[in-house]
Amino acid sequence: MIYETAQDWRDATHKRVLFYGMSGLGKTHVSNLLRDQGGWFHYSIDYRIGTRYMGELIVDNAKAHAMQVPFLRDLLLSDSIYIGSNITFHNLAPVSTYLGKPGDPTKGGMPIDDYRRRQEQFRQAEINALMDTGYFIERAERLYGYPNFICDTGGSICEWVDGDDPDDPLLSELARHCLLIYIEGTEAHTAELIRRFDRAPKPMAYQPDFLDAAWNEYLRENKCQADEVDPDGFIRWTYARALAHRLPRYEAMVKWGISVSADEVAQVRNGADFDHLIATALERRTDTPI
Repeated sequence: MIYETAQDWRDATHKRVLFYGMSGLGKTHVSNLLRDQGGWFHYSIDYRIGTRYMGELIVDNAKAHAMQVPFLRDLLLSDSIYIGSNITFHNLAPVSTYLGKPGDPTKGGMPIDDYRRRQEQFRQAEINALMDTGYFIERAERLYGYPNFICDTGGSICEWVDGDDPDDPLLSELARHCLLIYIEGTEAHTAELIRRFDRAPKPMAYQPDFLDAAWNEYLRENKCQADEVDPDGFIRWTYARALAHRLPRYEAMVKWGISVSADEVAQVRNGADFDHLIATALERRTDTPI
């Protein structure tokens, strides 16, 4: 780790951290808090995915839908209008909308093969965006003079790494630049995330083998064909299973850094609170046999 002890962290003139864990446990909240207080560059993986690596795919998808409307088709073909993606740190909907949901097209679903293709596009985009972390650390200091750096990852980072592999290429690269910080939730947090998702289901990324197993099981359990699947029904049914699938993968990553609880993160109000939280977590790690 780039900071082995609490004193290493306190003495560091350049603090570099990477947050990971389930979506909804505070990664982006604490990233925004530190950025807004100054001195911290906030590198959002989801924003990088949506602008650099999937921006053209997102816009082309919107254009394809617009081309089905004669009025808009004529305007597009005559270059009278243009379509763009208005993605921001606070509005990442273009990425999830592009990912979409599989199932009945009359209910907003898409064929499972198209869905798998978009899932693979996202997997490659997320890995590329994560591998850009070192570049953005250098860029943030060179261009803007930021001494401190936050990498705010998406919930699916655990799908593309093997925390038990000491030579995992992605984790090795990230740990070379940042202190990896796992934000750990409780069973109560997980239950609340499931309730929240059930109220407003949204697309997410899955490991290919997990997706295939879940899709086939859903078809068997509901005795339906692929084009009869209710898209929201499928992703609701899959969500709790996806969280259970991800939990041991997150936990395997902890040996690459430190862990803090979601409740501890919720208590952070400023940079001093954050420094104390990380120093405390490093002390815990030092005192705990690995």
